[in-house]
Amino acid sequence: MTRPLRRDAARNRDHLLRAAAAVFTEQGLAGSLEEVARRAGVSIGTLYNHFPTRDTLIDALLPPRLAAVDGFAAEAAAEPDPWLAFTGFATNLLSQLTKDRALLEAFTGDHPAAAALADACRHGMSHLSTVLTRARQAGAIRPDATDQDVVNLLWALSLLGETTGEGAWRQPLHFALDGFVNRR
Repeated sequence: MTRPLRRDAARNRDHLLRAAAAVFTEQGLAGSLEEVARRAGVSIGTLYNHFPTRDTLIDALLPPRLAAVDGFAAEAAAEPDPWLAFTGFATNLLSQLTKDRALLEAFTGDHPAAAALADACRHGMSHLSTVLTRARQAGAIRPDATDQDVVNLLWALSLLGETTGEGAWRQPLHFALDGFVNRR
C-alpha cells in the first residue's frame, strides 16, 4: 500500500502534469523535460523523482486525454444515422488531434509508446473500427473502404492541420469523406 503524497509533493506533481501537458501539446511527446520542470517551477530532479522516465510521465498524462475519444465514440453510438456517426467521429477526432501534437503522435505512432499509452491507443482505434463496421453494415460507406484506409486519411489530414493550421483539414475532410460514400 502506498502512502499519500505530502501536500507539497502532490502540488509539485500536479504542476509537473500541467506543465507536461502544455509542453507536449506544443512540442510533441519528445518535448523538453527540462522545459517541463522549468514551467512547473521545480528542479529536473523533482521531475525524475515523480516520473523516473519520459514514458512514466506520458503514462500519467495522456490516457486521461485519450478518454475524450471514448466520448466521441459514445456520441457516435448515440447517433441513429451511421453516416453521421462516422463523419461526426472523424470530425471530432481530427479536431482533437490537430489541437494536441502529443495526442497526434500517440495515435500516429511517432513515439515509442509507453505501455498504458499503447493500450489507450488500441482502445481508441477499436472505437473507430466499431463506428466503421456499423457504417459498412448499413451500406453508408463503400464496402471496400478498410479501417486502415480511414486511419491513413485521418492521419494525413491531421498532419495537414499540424503544418498549415488547426482548421486547415476541415474543407479537405468533406472531399475525402465523399470518396467513402457507398454509391451502389
